[in-house]
Amino acid sequence: MLAEGSSFMKGMLLGGLFCLVLSLLGSFSPSFESNTTEDHHHHHHVKAASKDELKRLTDTQMDELSQQVRVYCVIMVQPKVLVYWATAKDTWSKHCDQAVFYTSESSKALDAVNLSEKDDWTRLRKALKHAYDNAGELRWFFLARPTTFAIIENLKYLILTKDPSEPFYIGHAMKSGELDYVEYESGIVLSYEALKRLVHVFQDEDKCPERGRALWKLSEEKQLAICLKFTGVFAENGEDSQGKGLFNSKSVESLISDSLSNNPTNVVEGCCSDMAVTFSGMSPNQMQVMMFGVYRLRPYGHDFHDSLIFHPPEGSDND
Repeated sequence: MLAEGSSFMKGMLLGGLFCLVLSLLGSFSPSFESNTTEDHHHHHHVKAASKDELKRLTDTQMDELSQQVRVYCVIMVQPKVLVYWATAKDTWSKHCDQAVFYTSESSKALDAVNLSEKDDWTRLRKALKHAYDNAGELRWFFLARPTTFAIIENLKYLILTKDPSEPFYIGHAMKSGELDYVEYESGIVLSYEALKRLVHVFQDEDKCPERGRALWKLSEEKQLAICLKFTGVFAENGEDSQGKGLFNSKSVESLISDSLSNNPTNVVEGCCSDMAVTFSGMSPNQMQVMMFGVYRLRPYGHDFHDSLIFHPPEGSDND
């Protein structure tokens, strides 16, 4: 009986140790060294051009820049979020120069590229490869979920003076262990060069496996960062000229609520950038309200005197 009790206790101890090891592994984020030692484009912080910088440009230069900055929107959807899918299609995605929805399975309700893939990471890889192959002359890519609300003109302003032939990977940059990555929920921006390198490393199963090999399952955003890091592309935080973040994983309502608590005497300044690119965590109805506020509501007699204008895509019915 004593021997049985002893065996039971040993089993309990071994089981506890095993669970502890798994727990530690689960909280560990793998650190990968990039094999690319040249051309390390490592900004950390990518800022939009200031008004003073724009003033130095001629009208012709600004017009040329505004015409050149064109965005291919990669929007990942599933039939179970059909109402968000429909809302994104009816609102902010109209301002993309090309908006393509990628789905896990076909749906008769809305048009999308059916990737016939249940695994999130594999589906994302296929979507990005499709975007790369079908982008034509578009040189910037915006990856988003349908629950994200984006102001594409503000995105274009952020990347206005950036060269897409350099490897940019921009958004709300976060850190997990030694890994810097861009948060998926608030949108991810990739330049043509970054996407080209990514598509190339997709072919290397050792550096960027299609199916995870670890005991723990990494999120798509972290797997994306790992694969990009192998090519010398690093996560960068998108900010306005004052250093405020442009990519938000919360709704405007939540950000204002946070500001009321933390900075009640200056709520507007404490909330968010007036050149914000994305917000998230909103219902479809709230996204429609955002659309009205951003594109349709104007105070009479108030002129913003913007230095340049981003024209809508040809044939677009956007606001």
